Amino acid sequence: MLDQTRAPLYEALKEFNQKRVVPFDVPGHKRGRGNPELTEFLGQQVMNIDVNSMKPLDNLNHPSSVIKEAESLAAEAFGAHHAFFMVNGTTSAVQAMVFATVKRGDKIILPRNVHRSVLNALVLCGAVPVYINPEMNKRLGISLGMSIKSVAQAIAENPDAKAIFVNNPTYYGICSDLESIVKLAHKADMYVLADEAHGTHLYFGENLPQSALAAGCDMAAVSMHKSGGSLTQSSILLINDKVNPDYMRQVINLTSTTSASYLLLSSLDLSRKHMAINGKEIMERVVDLVKYARDEVNEIGDYWALGSELVDGDAVFAFDDTKLTINTLDIGLAGIEVYDLLRDEYDIQMELGDIANILAYVSIGDRKSDLERLVSALVDIRRRYKKDKTGMWTQEYVNPDVVFTPQDAFYGEKEAVSIDDSIGRVCTEFVMAYPPGIPILAPGERITKDIIDYIVYAKEKGCLITGTEDLEVKKLNVLKERRVYGG
Repeated sequence: MLDQTRAPLYEALKEFNQKRVVPFDVPGHKRGRGNPELTEFLGQQVMNIDVNSMKPLDNLNHPSSVIKEAESLAAEAFGAHHAFFMVNGTTSAVQAMVFATVKRGDKIILPRNVHRSVLNALVLCGAVPVYINPEMNKRLGISLGMSIKSVAQAIAENPDAKAIFVNNPTYYGICSDLESIVKLAHKADMYVLADEAHGTHLYFGENLPQSALAAGCDMAAVSMHKSGGSLTQSSILLINDKVNPDYMRQVINLTSTTSASYLLLSSLDLSRKHMAINGKEIMERVVDLVKYARDEVNEIGDYWALGSELVDGDAVFAFDDTKLTINTLDIGLAGIEVYDLLRDEYDIQMELGDIANILAYVSIGDRKSDLERLVSALVDIRRRYKKDKTGMWTQEYVNPDVVFTPQDAFYGEKEAVSIDDSIGRVCTEFVMAYPPGIPILAPGERITKDIIDYIVYAKEKGCLITGTEDLEVKKLNVLKERRVYGG
């Protein structure tokens, strides 16, 4: 057992900060002296520890001392064989998992409602996606988890696939039956990779859905900066003993910066310490806060703060009770419209708003008074803005028709056409509402009228549509050729 009260990287930085080292290395601001305005804005302490890799502080690309110790502590805290600190966001952790298991031409089974980082990885490595279209909740307009029947069918039809990718949980708190998926995958000699960007807390709380590593997954990418309390862009990649940690380090270093931020690294070290020591109590308090808010919202009328009533033992195997997702359609407003009202008129910033829901991300830093303010604002919005809901859309996901691999489409010869003229063509870029960052269209998918109608509706309601070369999303890039996939 390691001492989880230790924070070796943080301790090394504190010791370094007490010395009067003359910096003839980068960064060029030289402990803040070179940029007084920035130092005044961020604070001297921040500038003092914004340093470069050096022997006393170890090197993230080849750790041998304090970073290695900090990663070992994280591995133990999460119940992993090895942990890697990531400073390029969970995107880099997700992509490292993909790069380590599949290469050009290899198949990977995945739900279509994955984050764009997964499909970006396929663009880069050339692997072939085998999509499992997720189940849908039509009232909420959100995609759910993967049914075991769908996973078993995908494995039977693609026995040569190298890996299965899962979300645990989805942005909205939906969890699949991971243990059963792992058993099916491992029996077929496939790796199981988990995107746990929204599931860091599952490793520390009680009476929450099972974490990926506890369920037997081979790798998991956890966004420590979300529910774990570290700085934005800091993340941890976890692996079990089936994965070679030395090879994984090489894969990570293909895309990782060689100038890792010690602000991010020390925040990972300290947030791991905090969660390892206090995580159980913290998550118990978070669950209580969300339960309070969920009950209060559901008392208002017309709103639906969804919860464990969704659990069906299959596509919704479990529900993450820390998630506060609120369906807004019965007040006649899209989620993104309520999202905008909360920010612009009530100074409340939600995590996301889609065409049917809003999501409040409740974590270790929230207070009951903050949730009371949210509930009061929702009462007021209903009173002031409620209208007839006729014509409101609910669909968050349109099943894609995959024609080419993401890599072949992205790097293929392309042309820009108006969004109306794109119907029937093959898209070569991403189109997504952000957040949550789940592509409406990905490279290699055929554009249909339903998809275009959805994009236009989402734009009209105020969703931020991203991923396209044309920032106004009036044009889409499509393949010049129209031959069929595999032709």
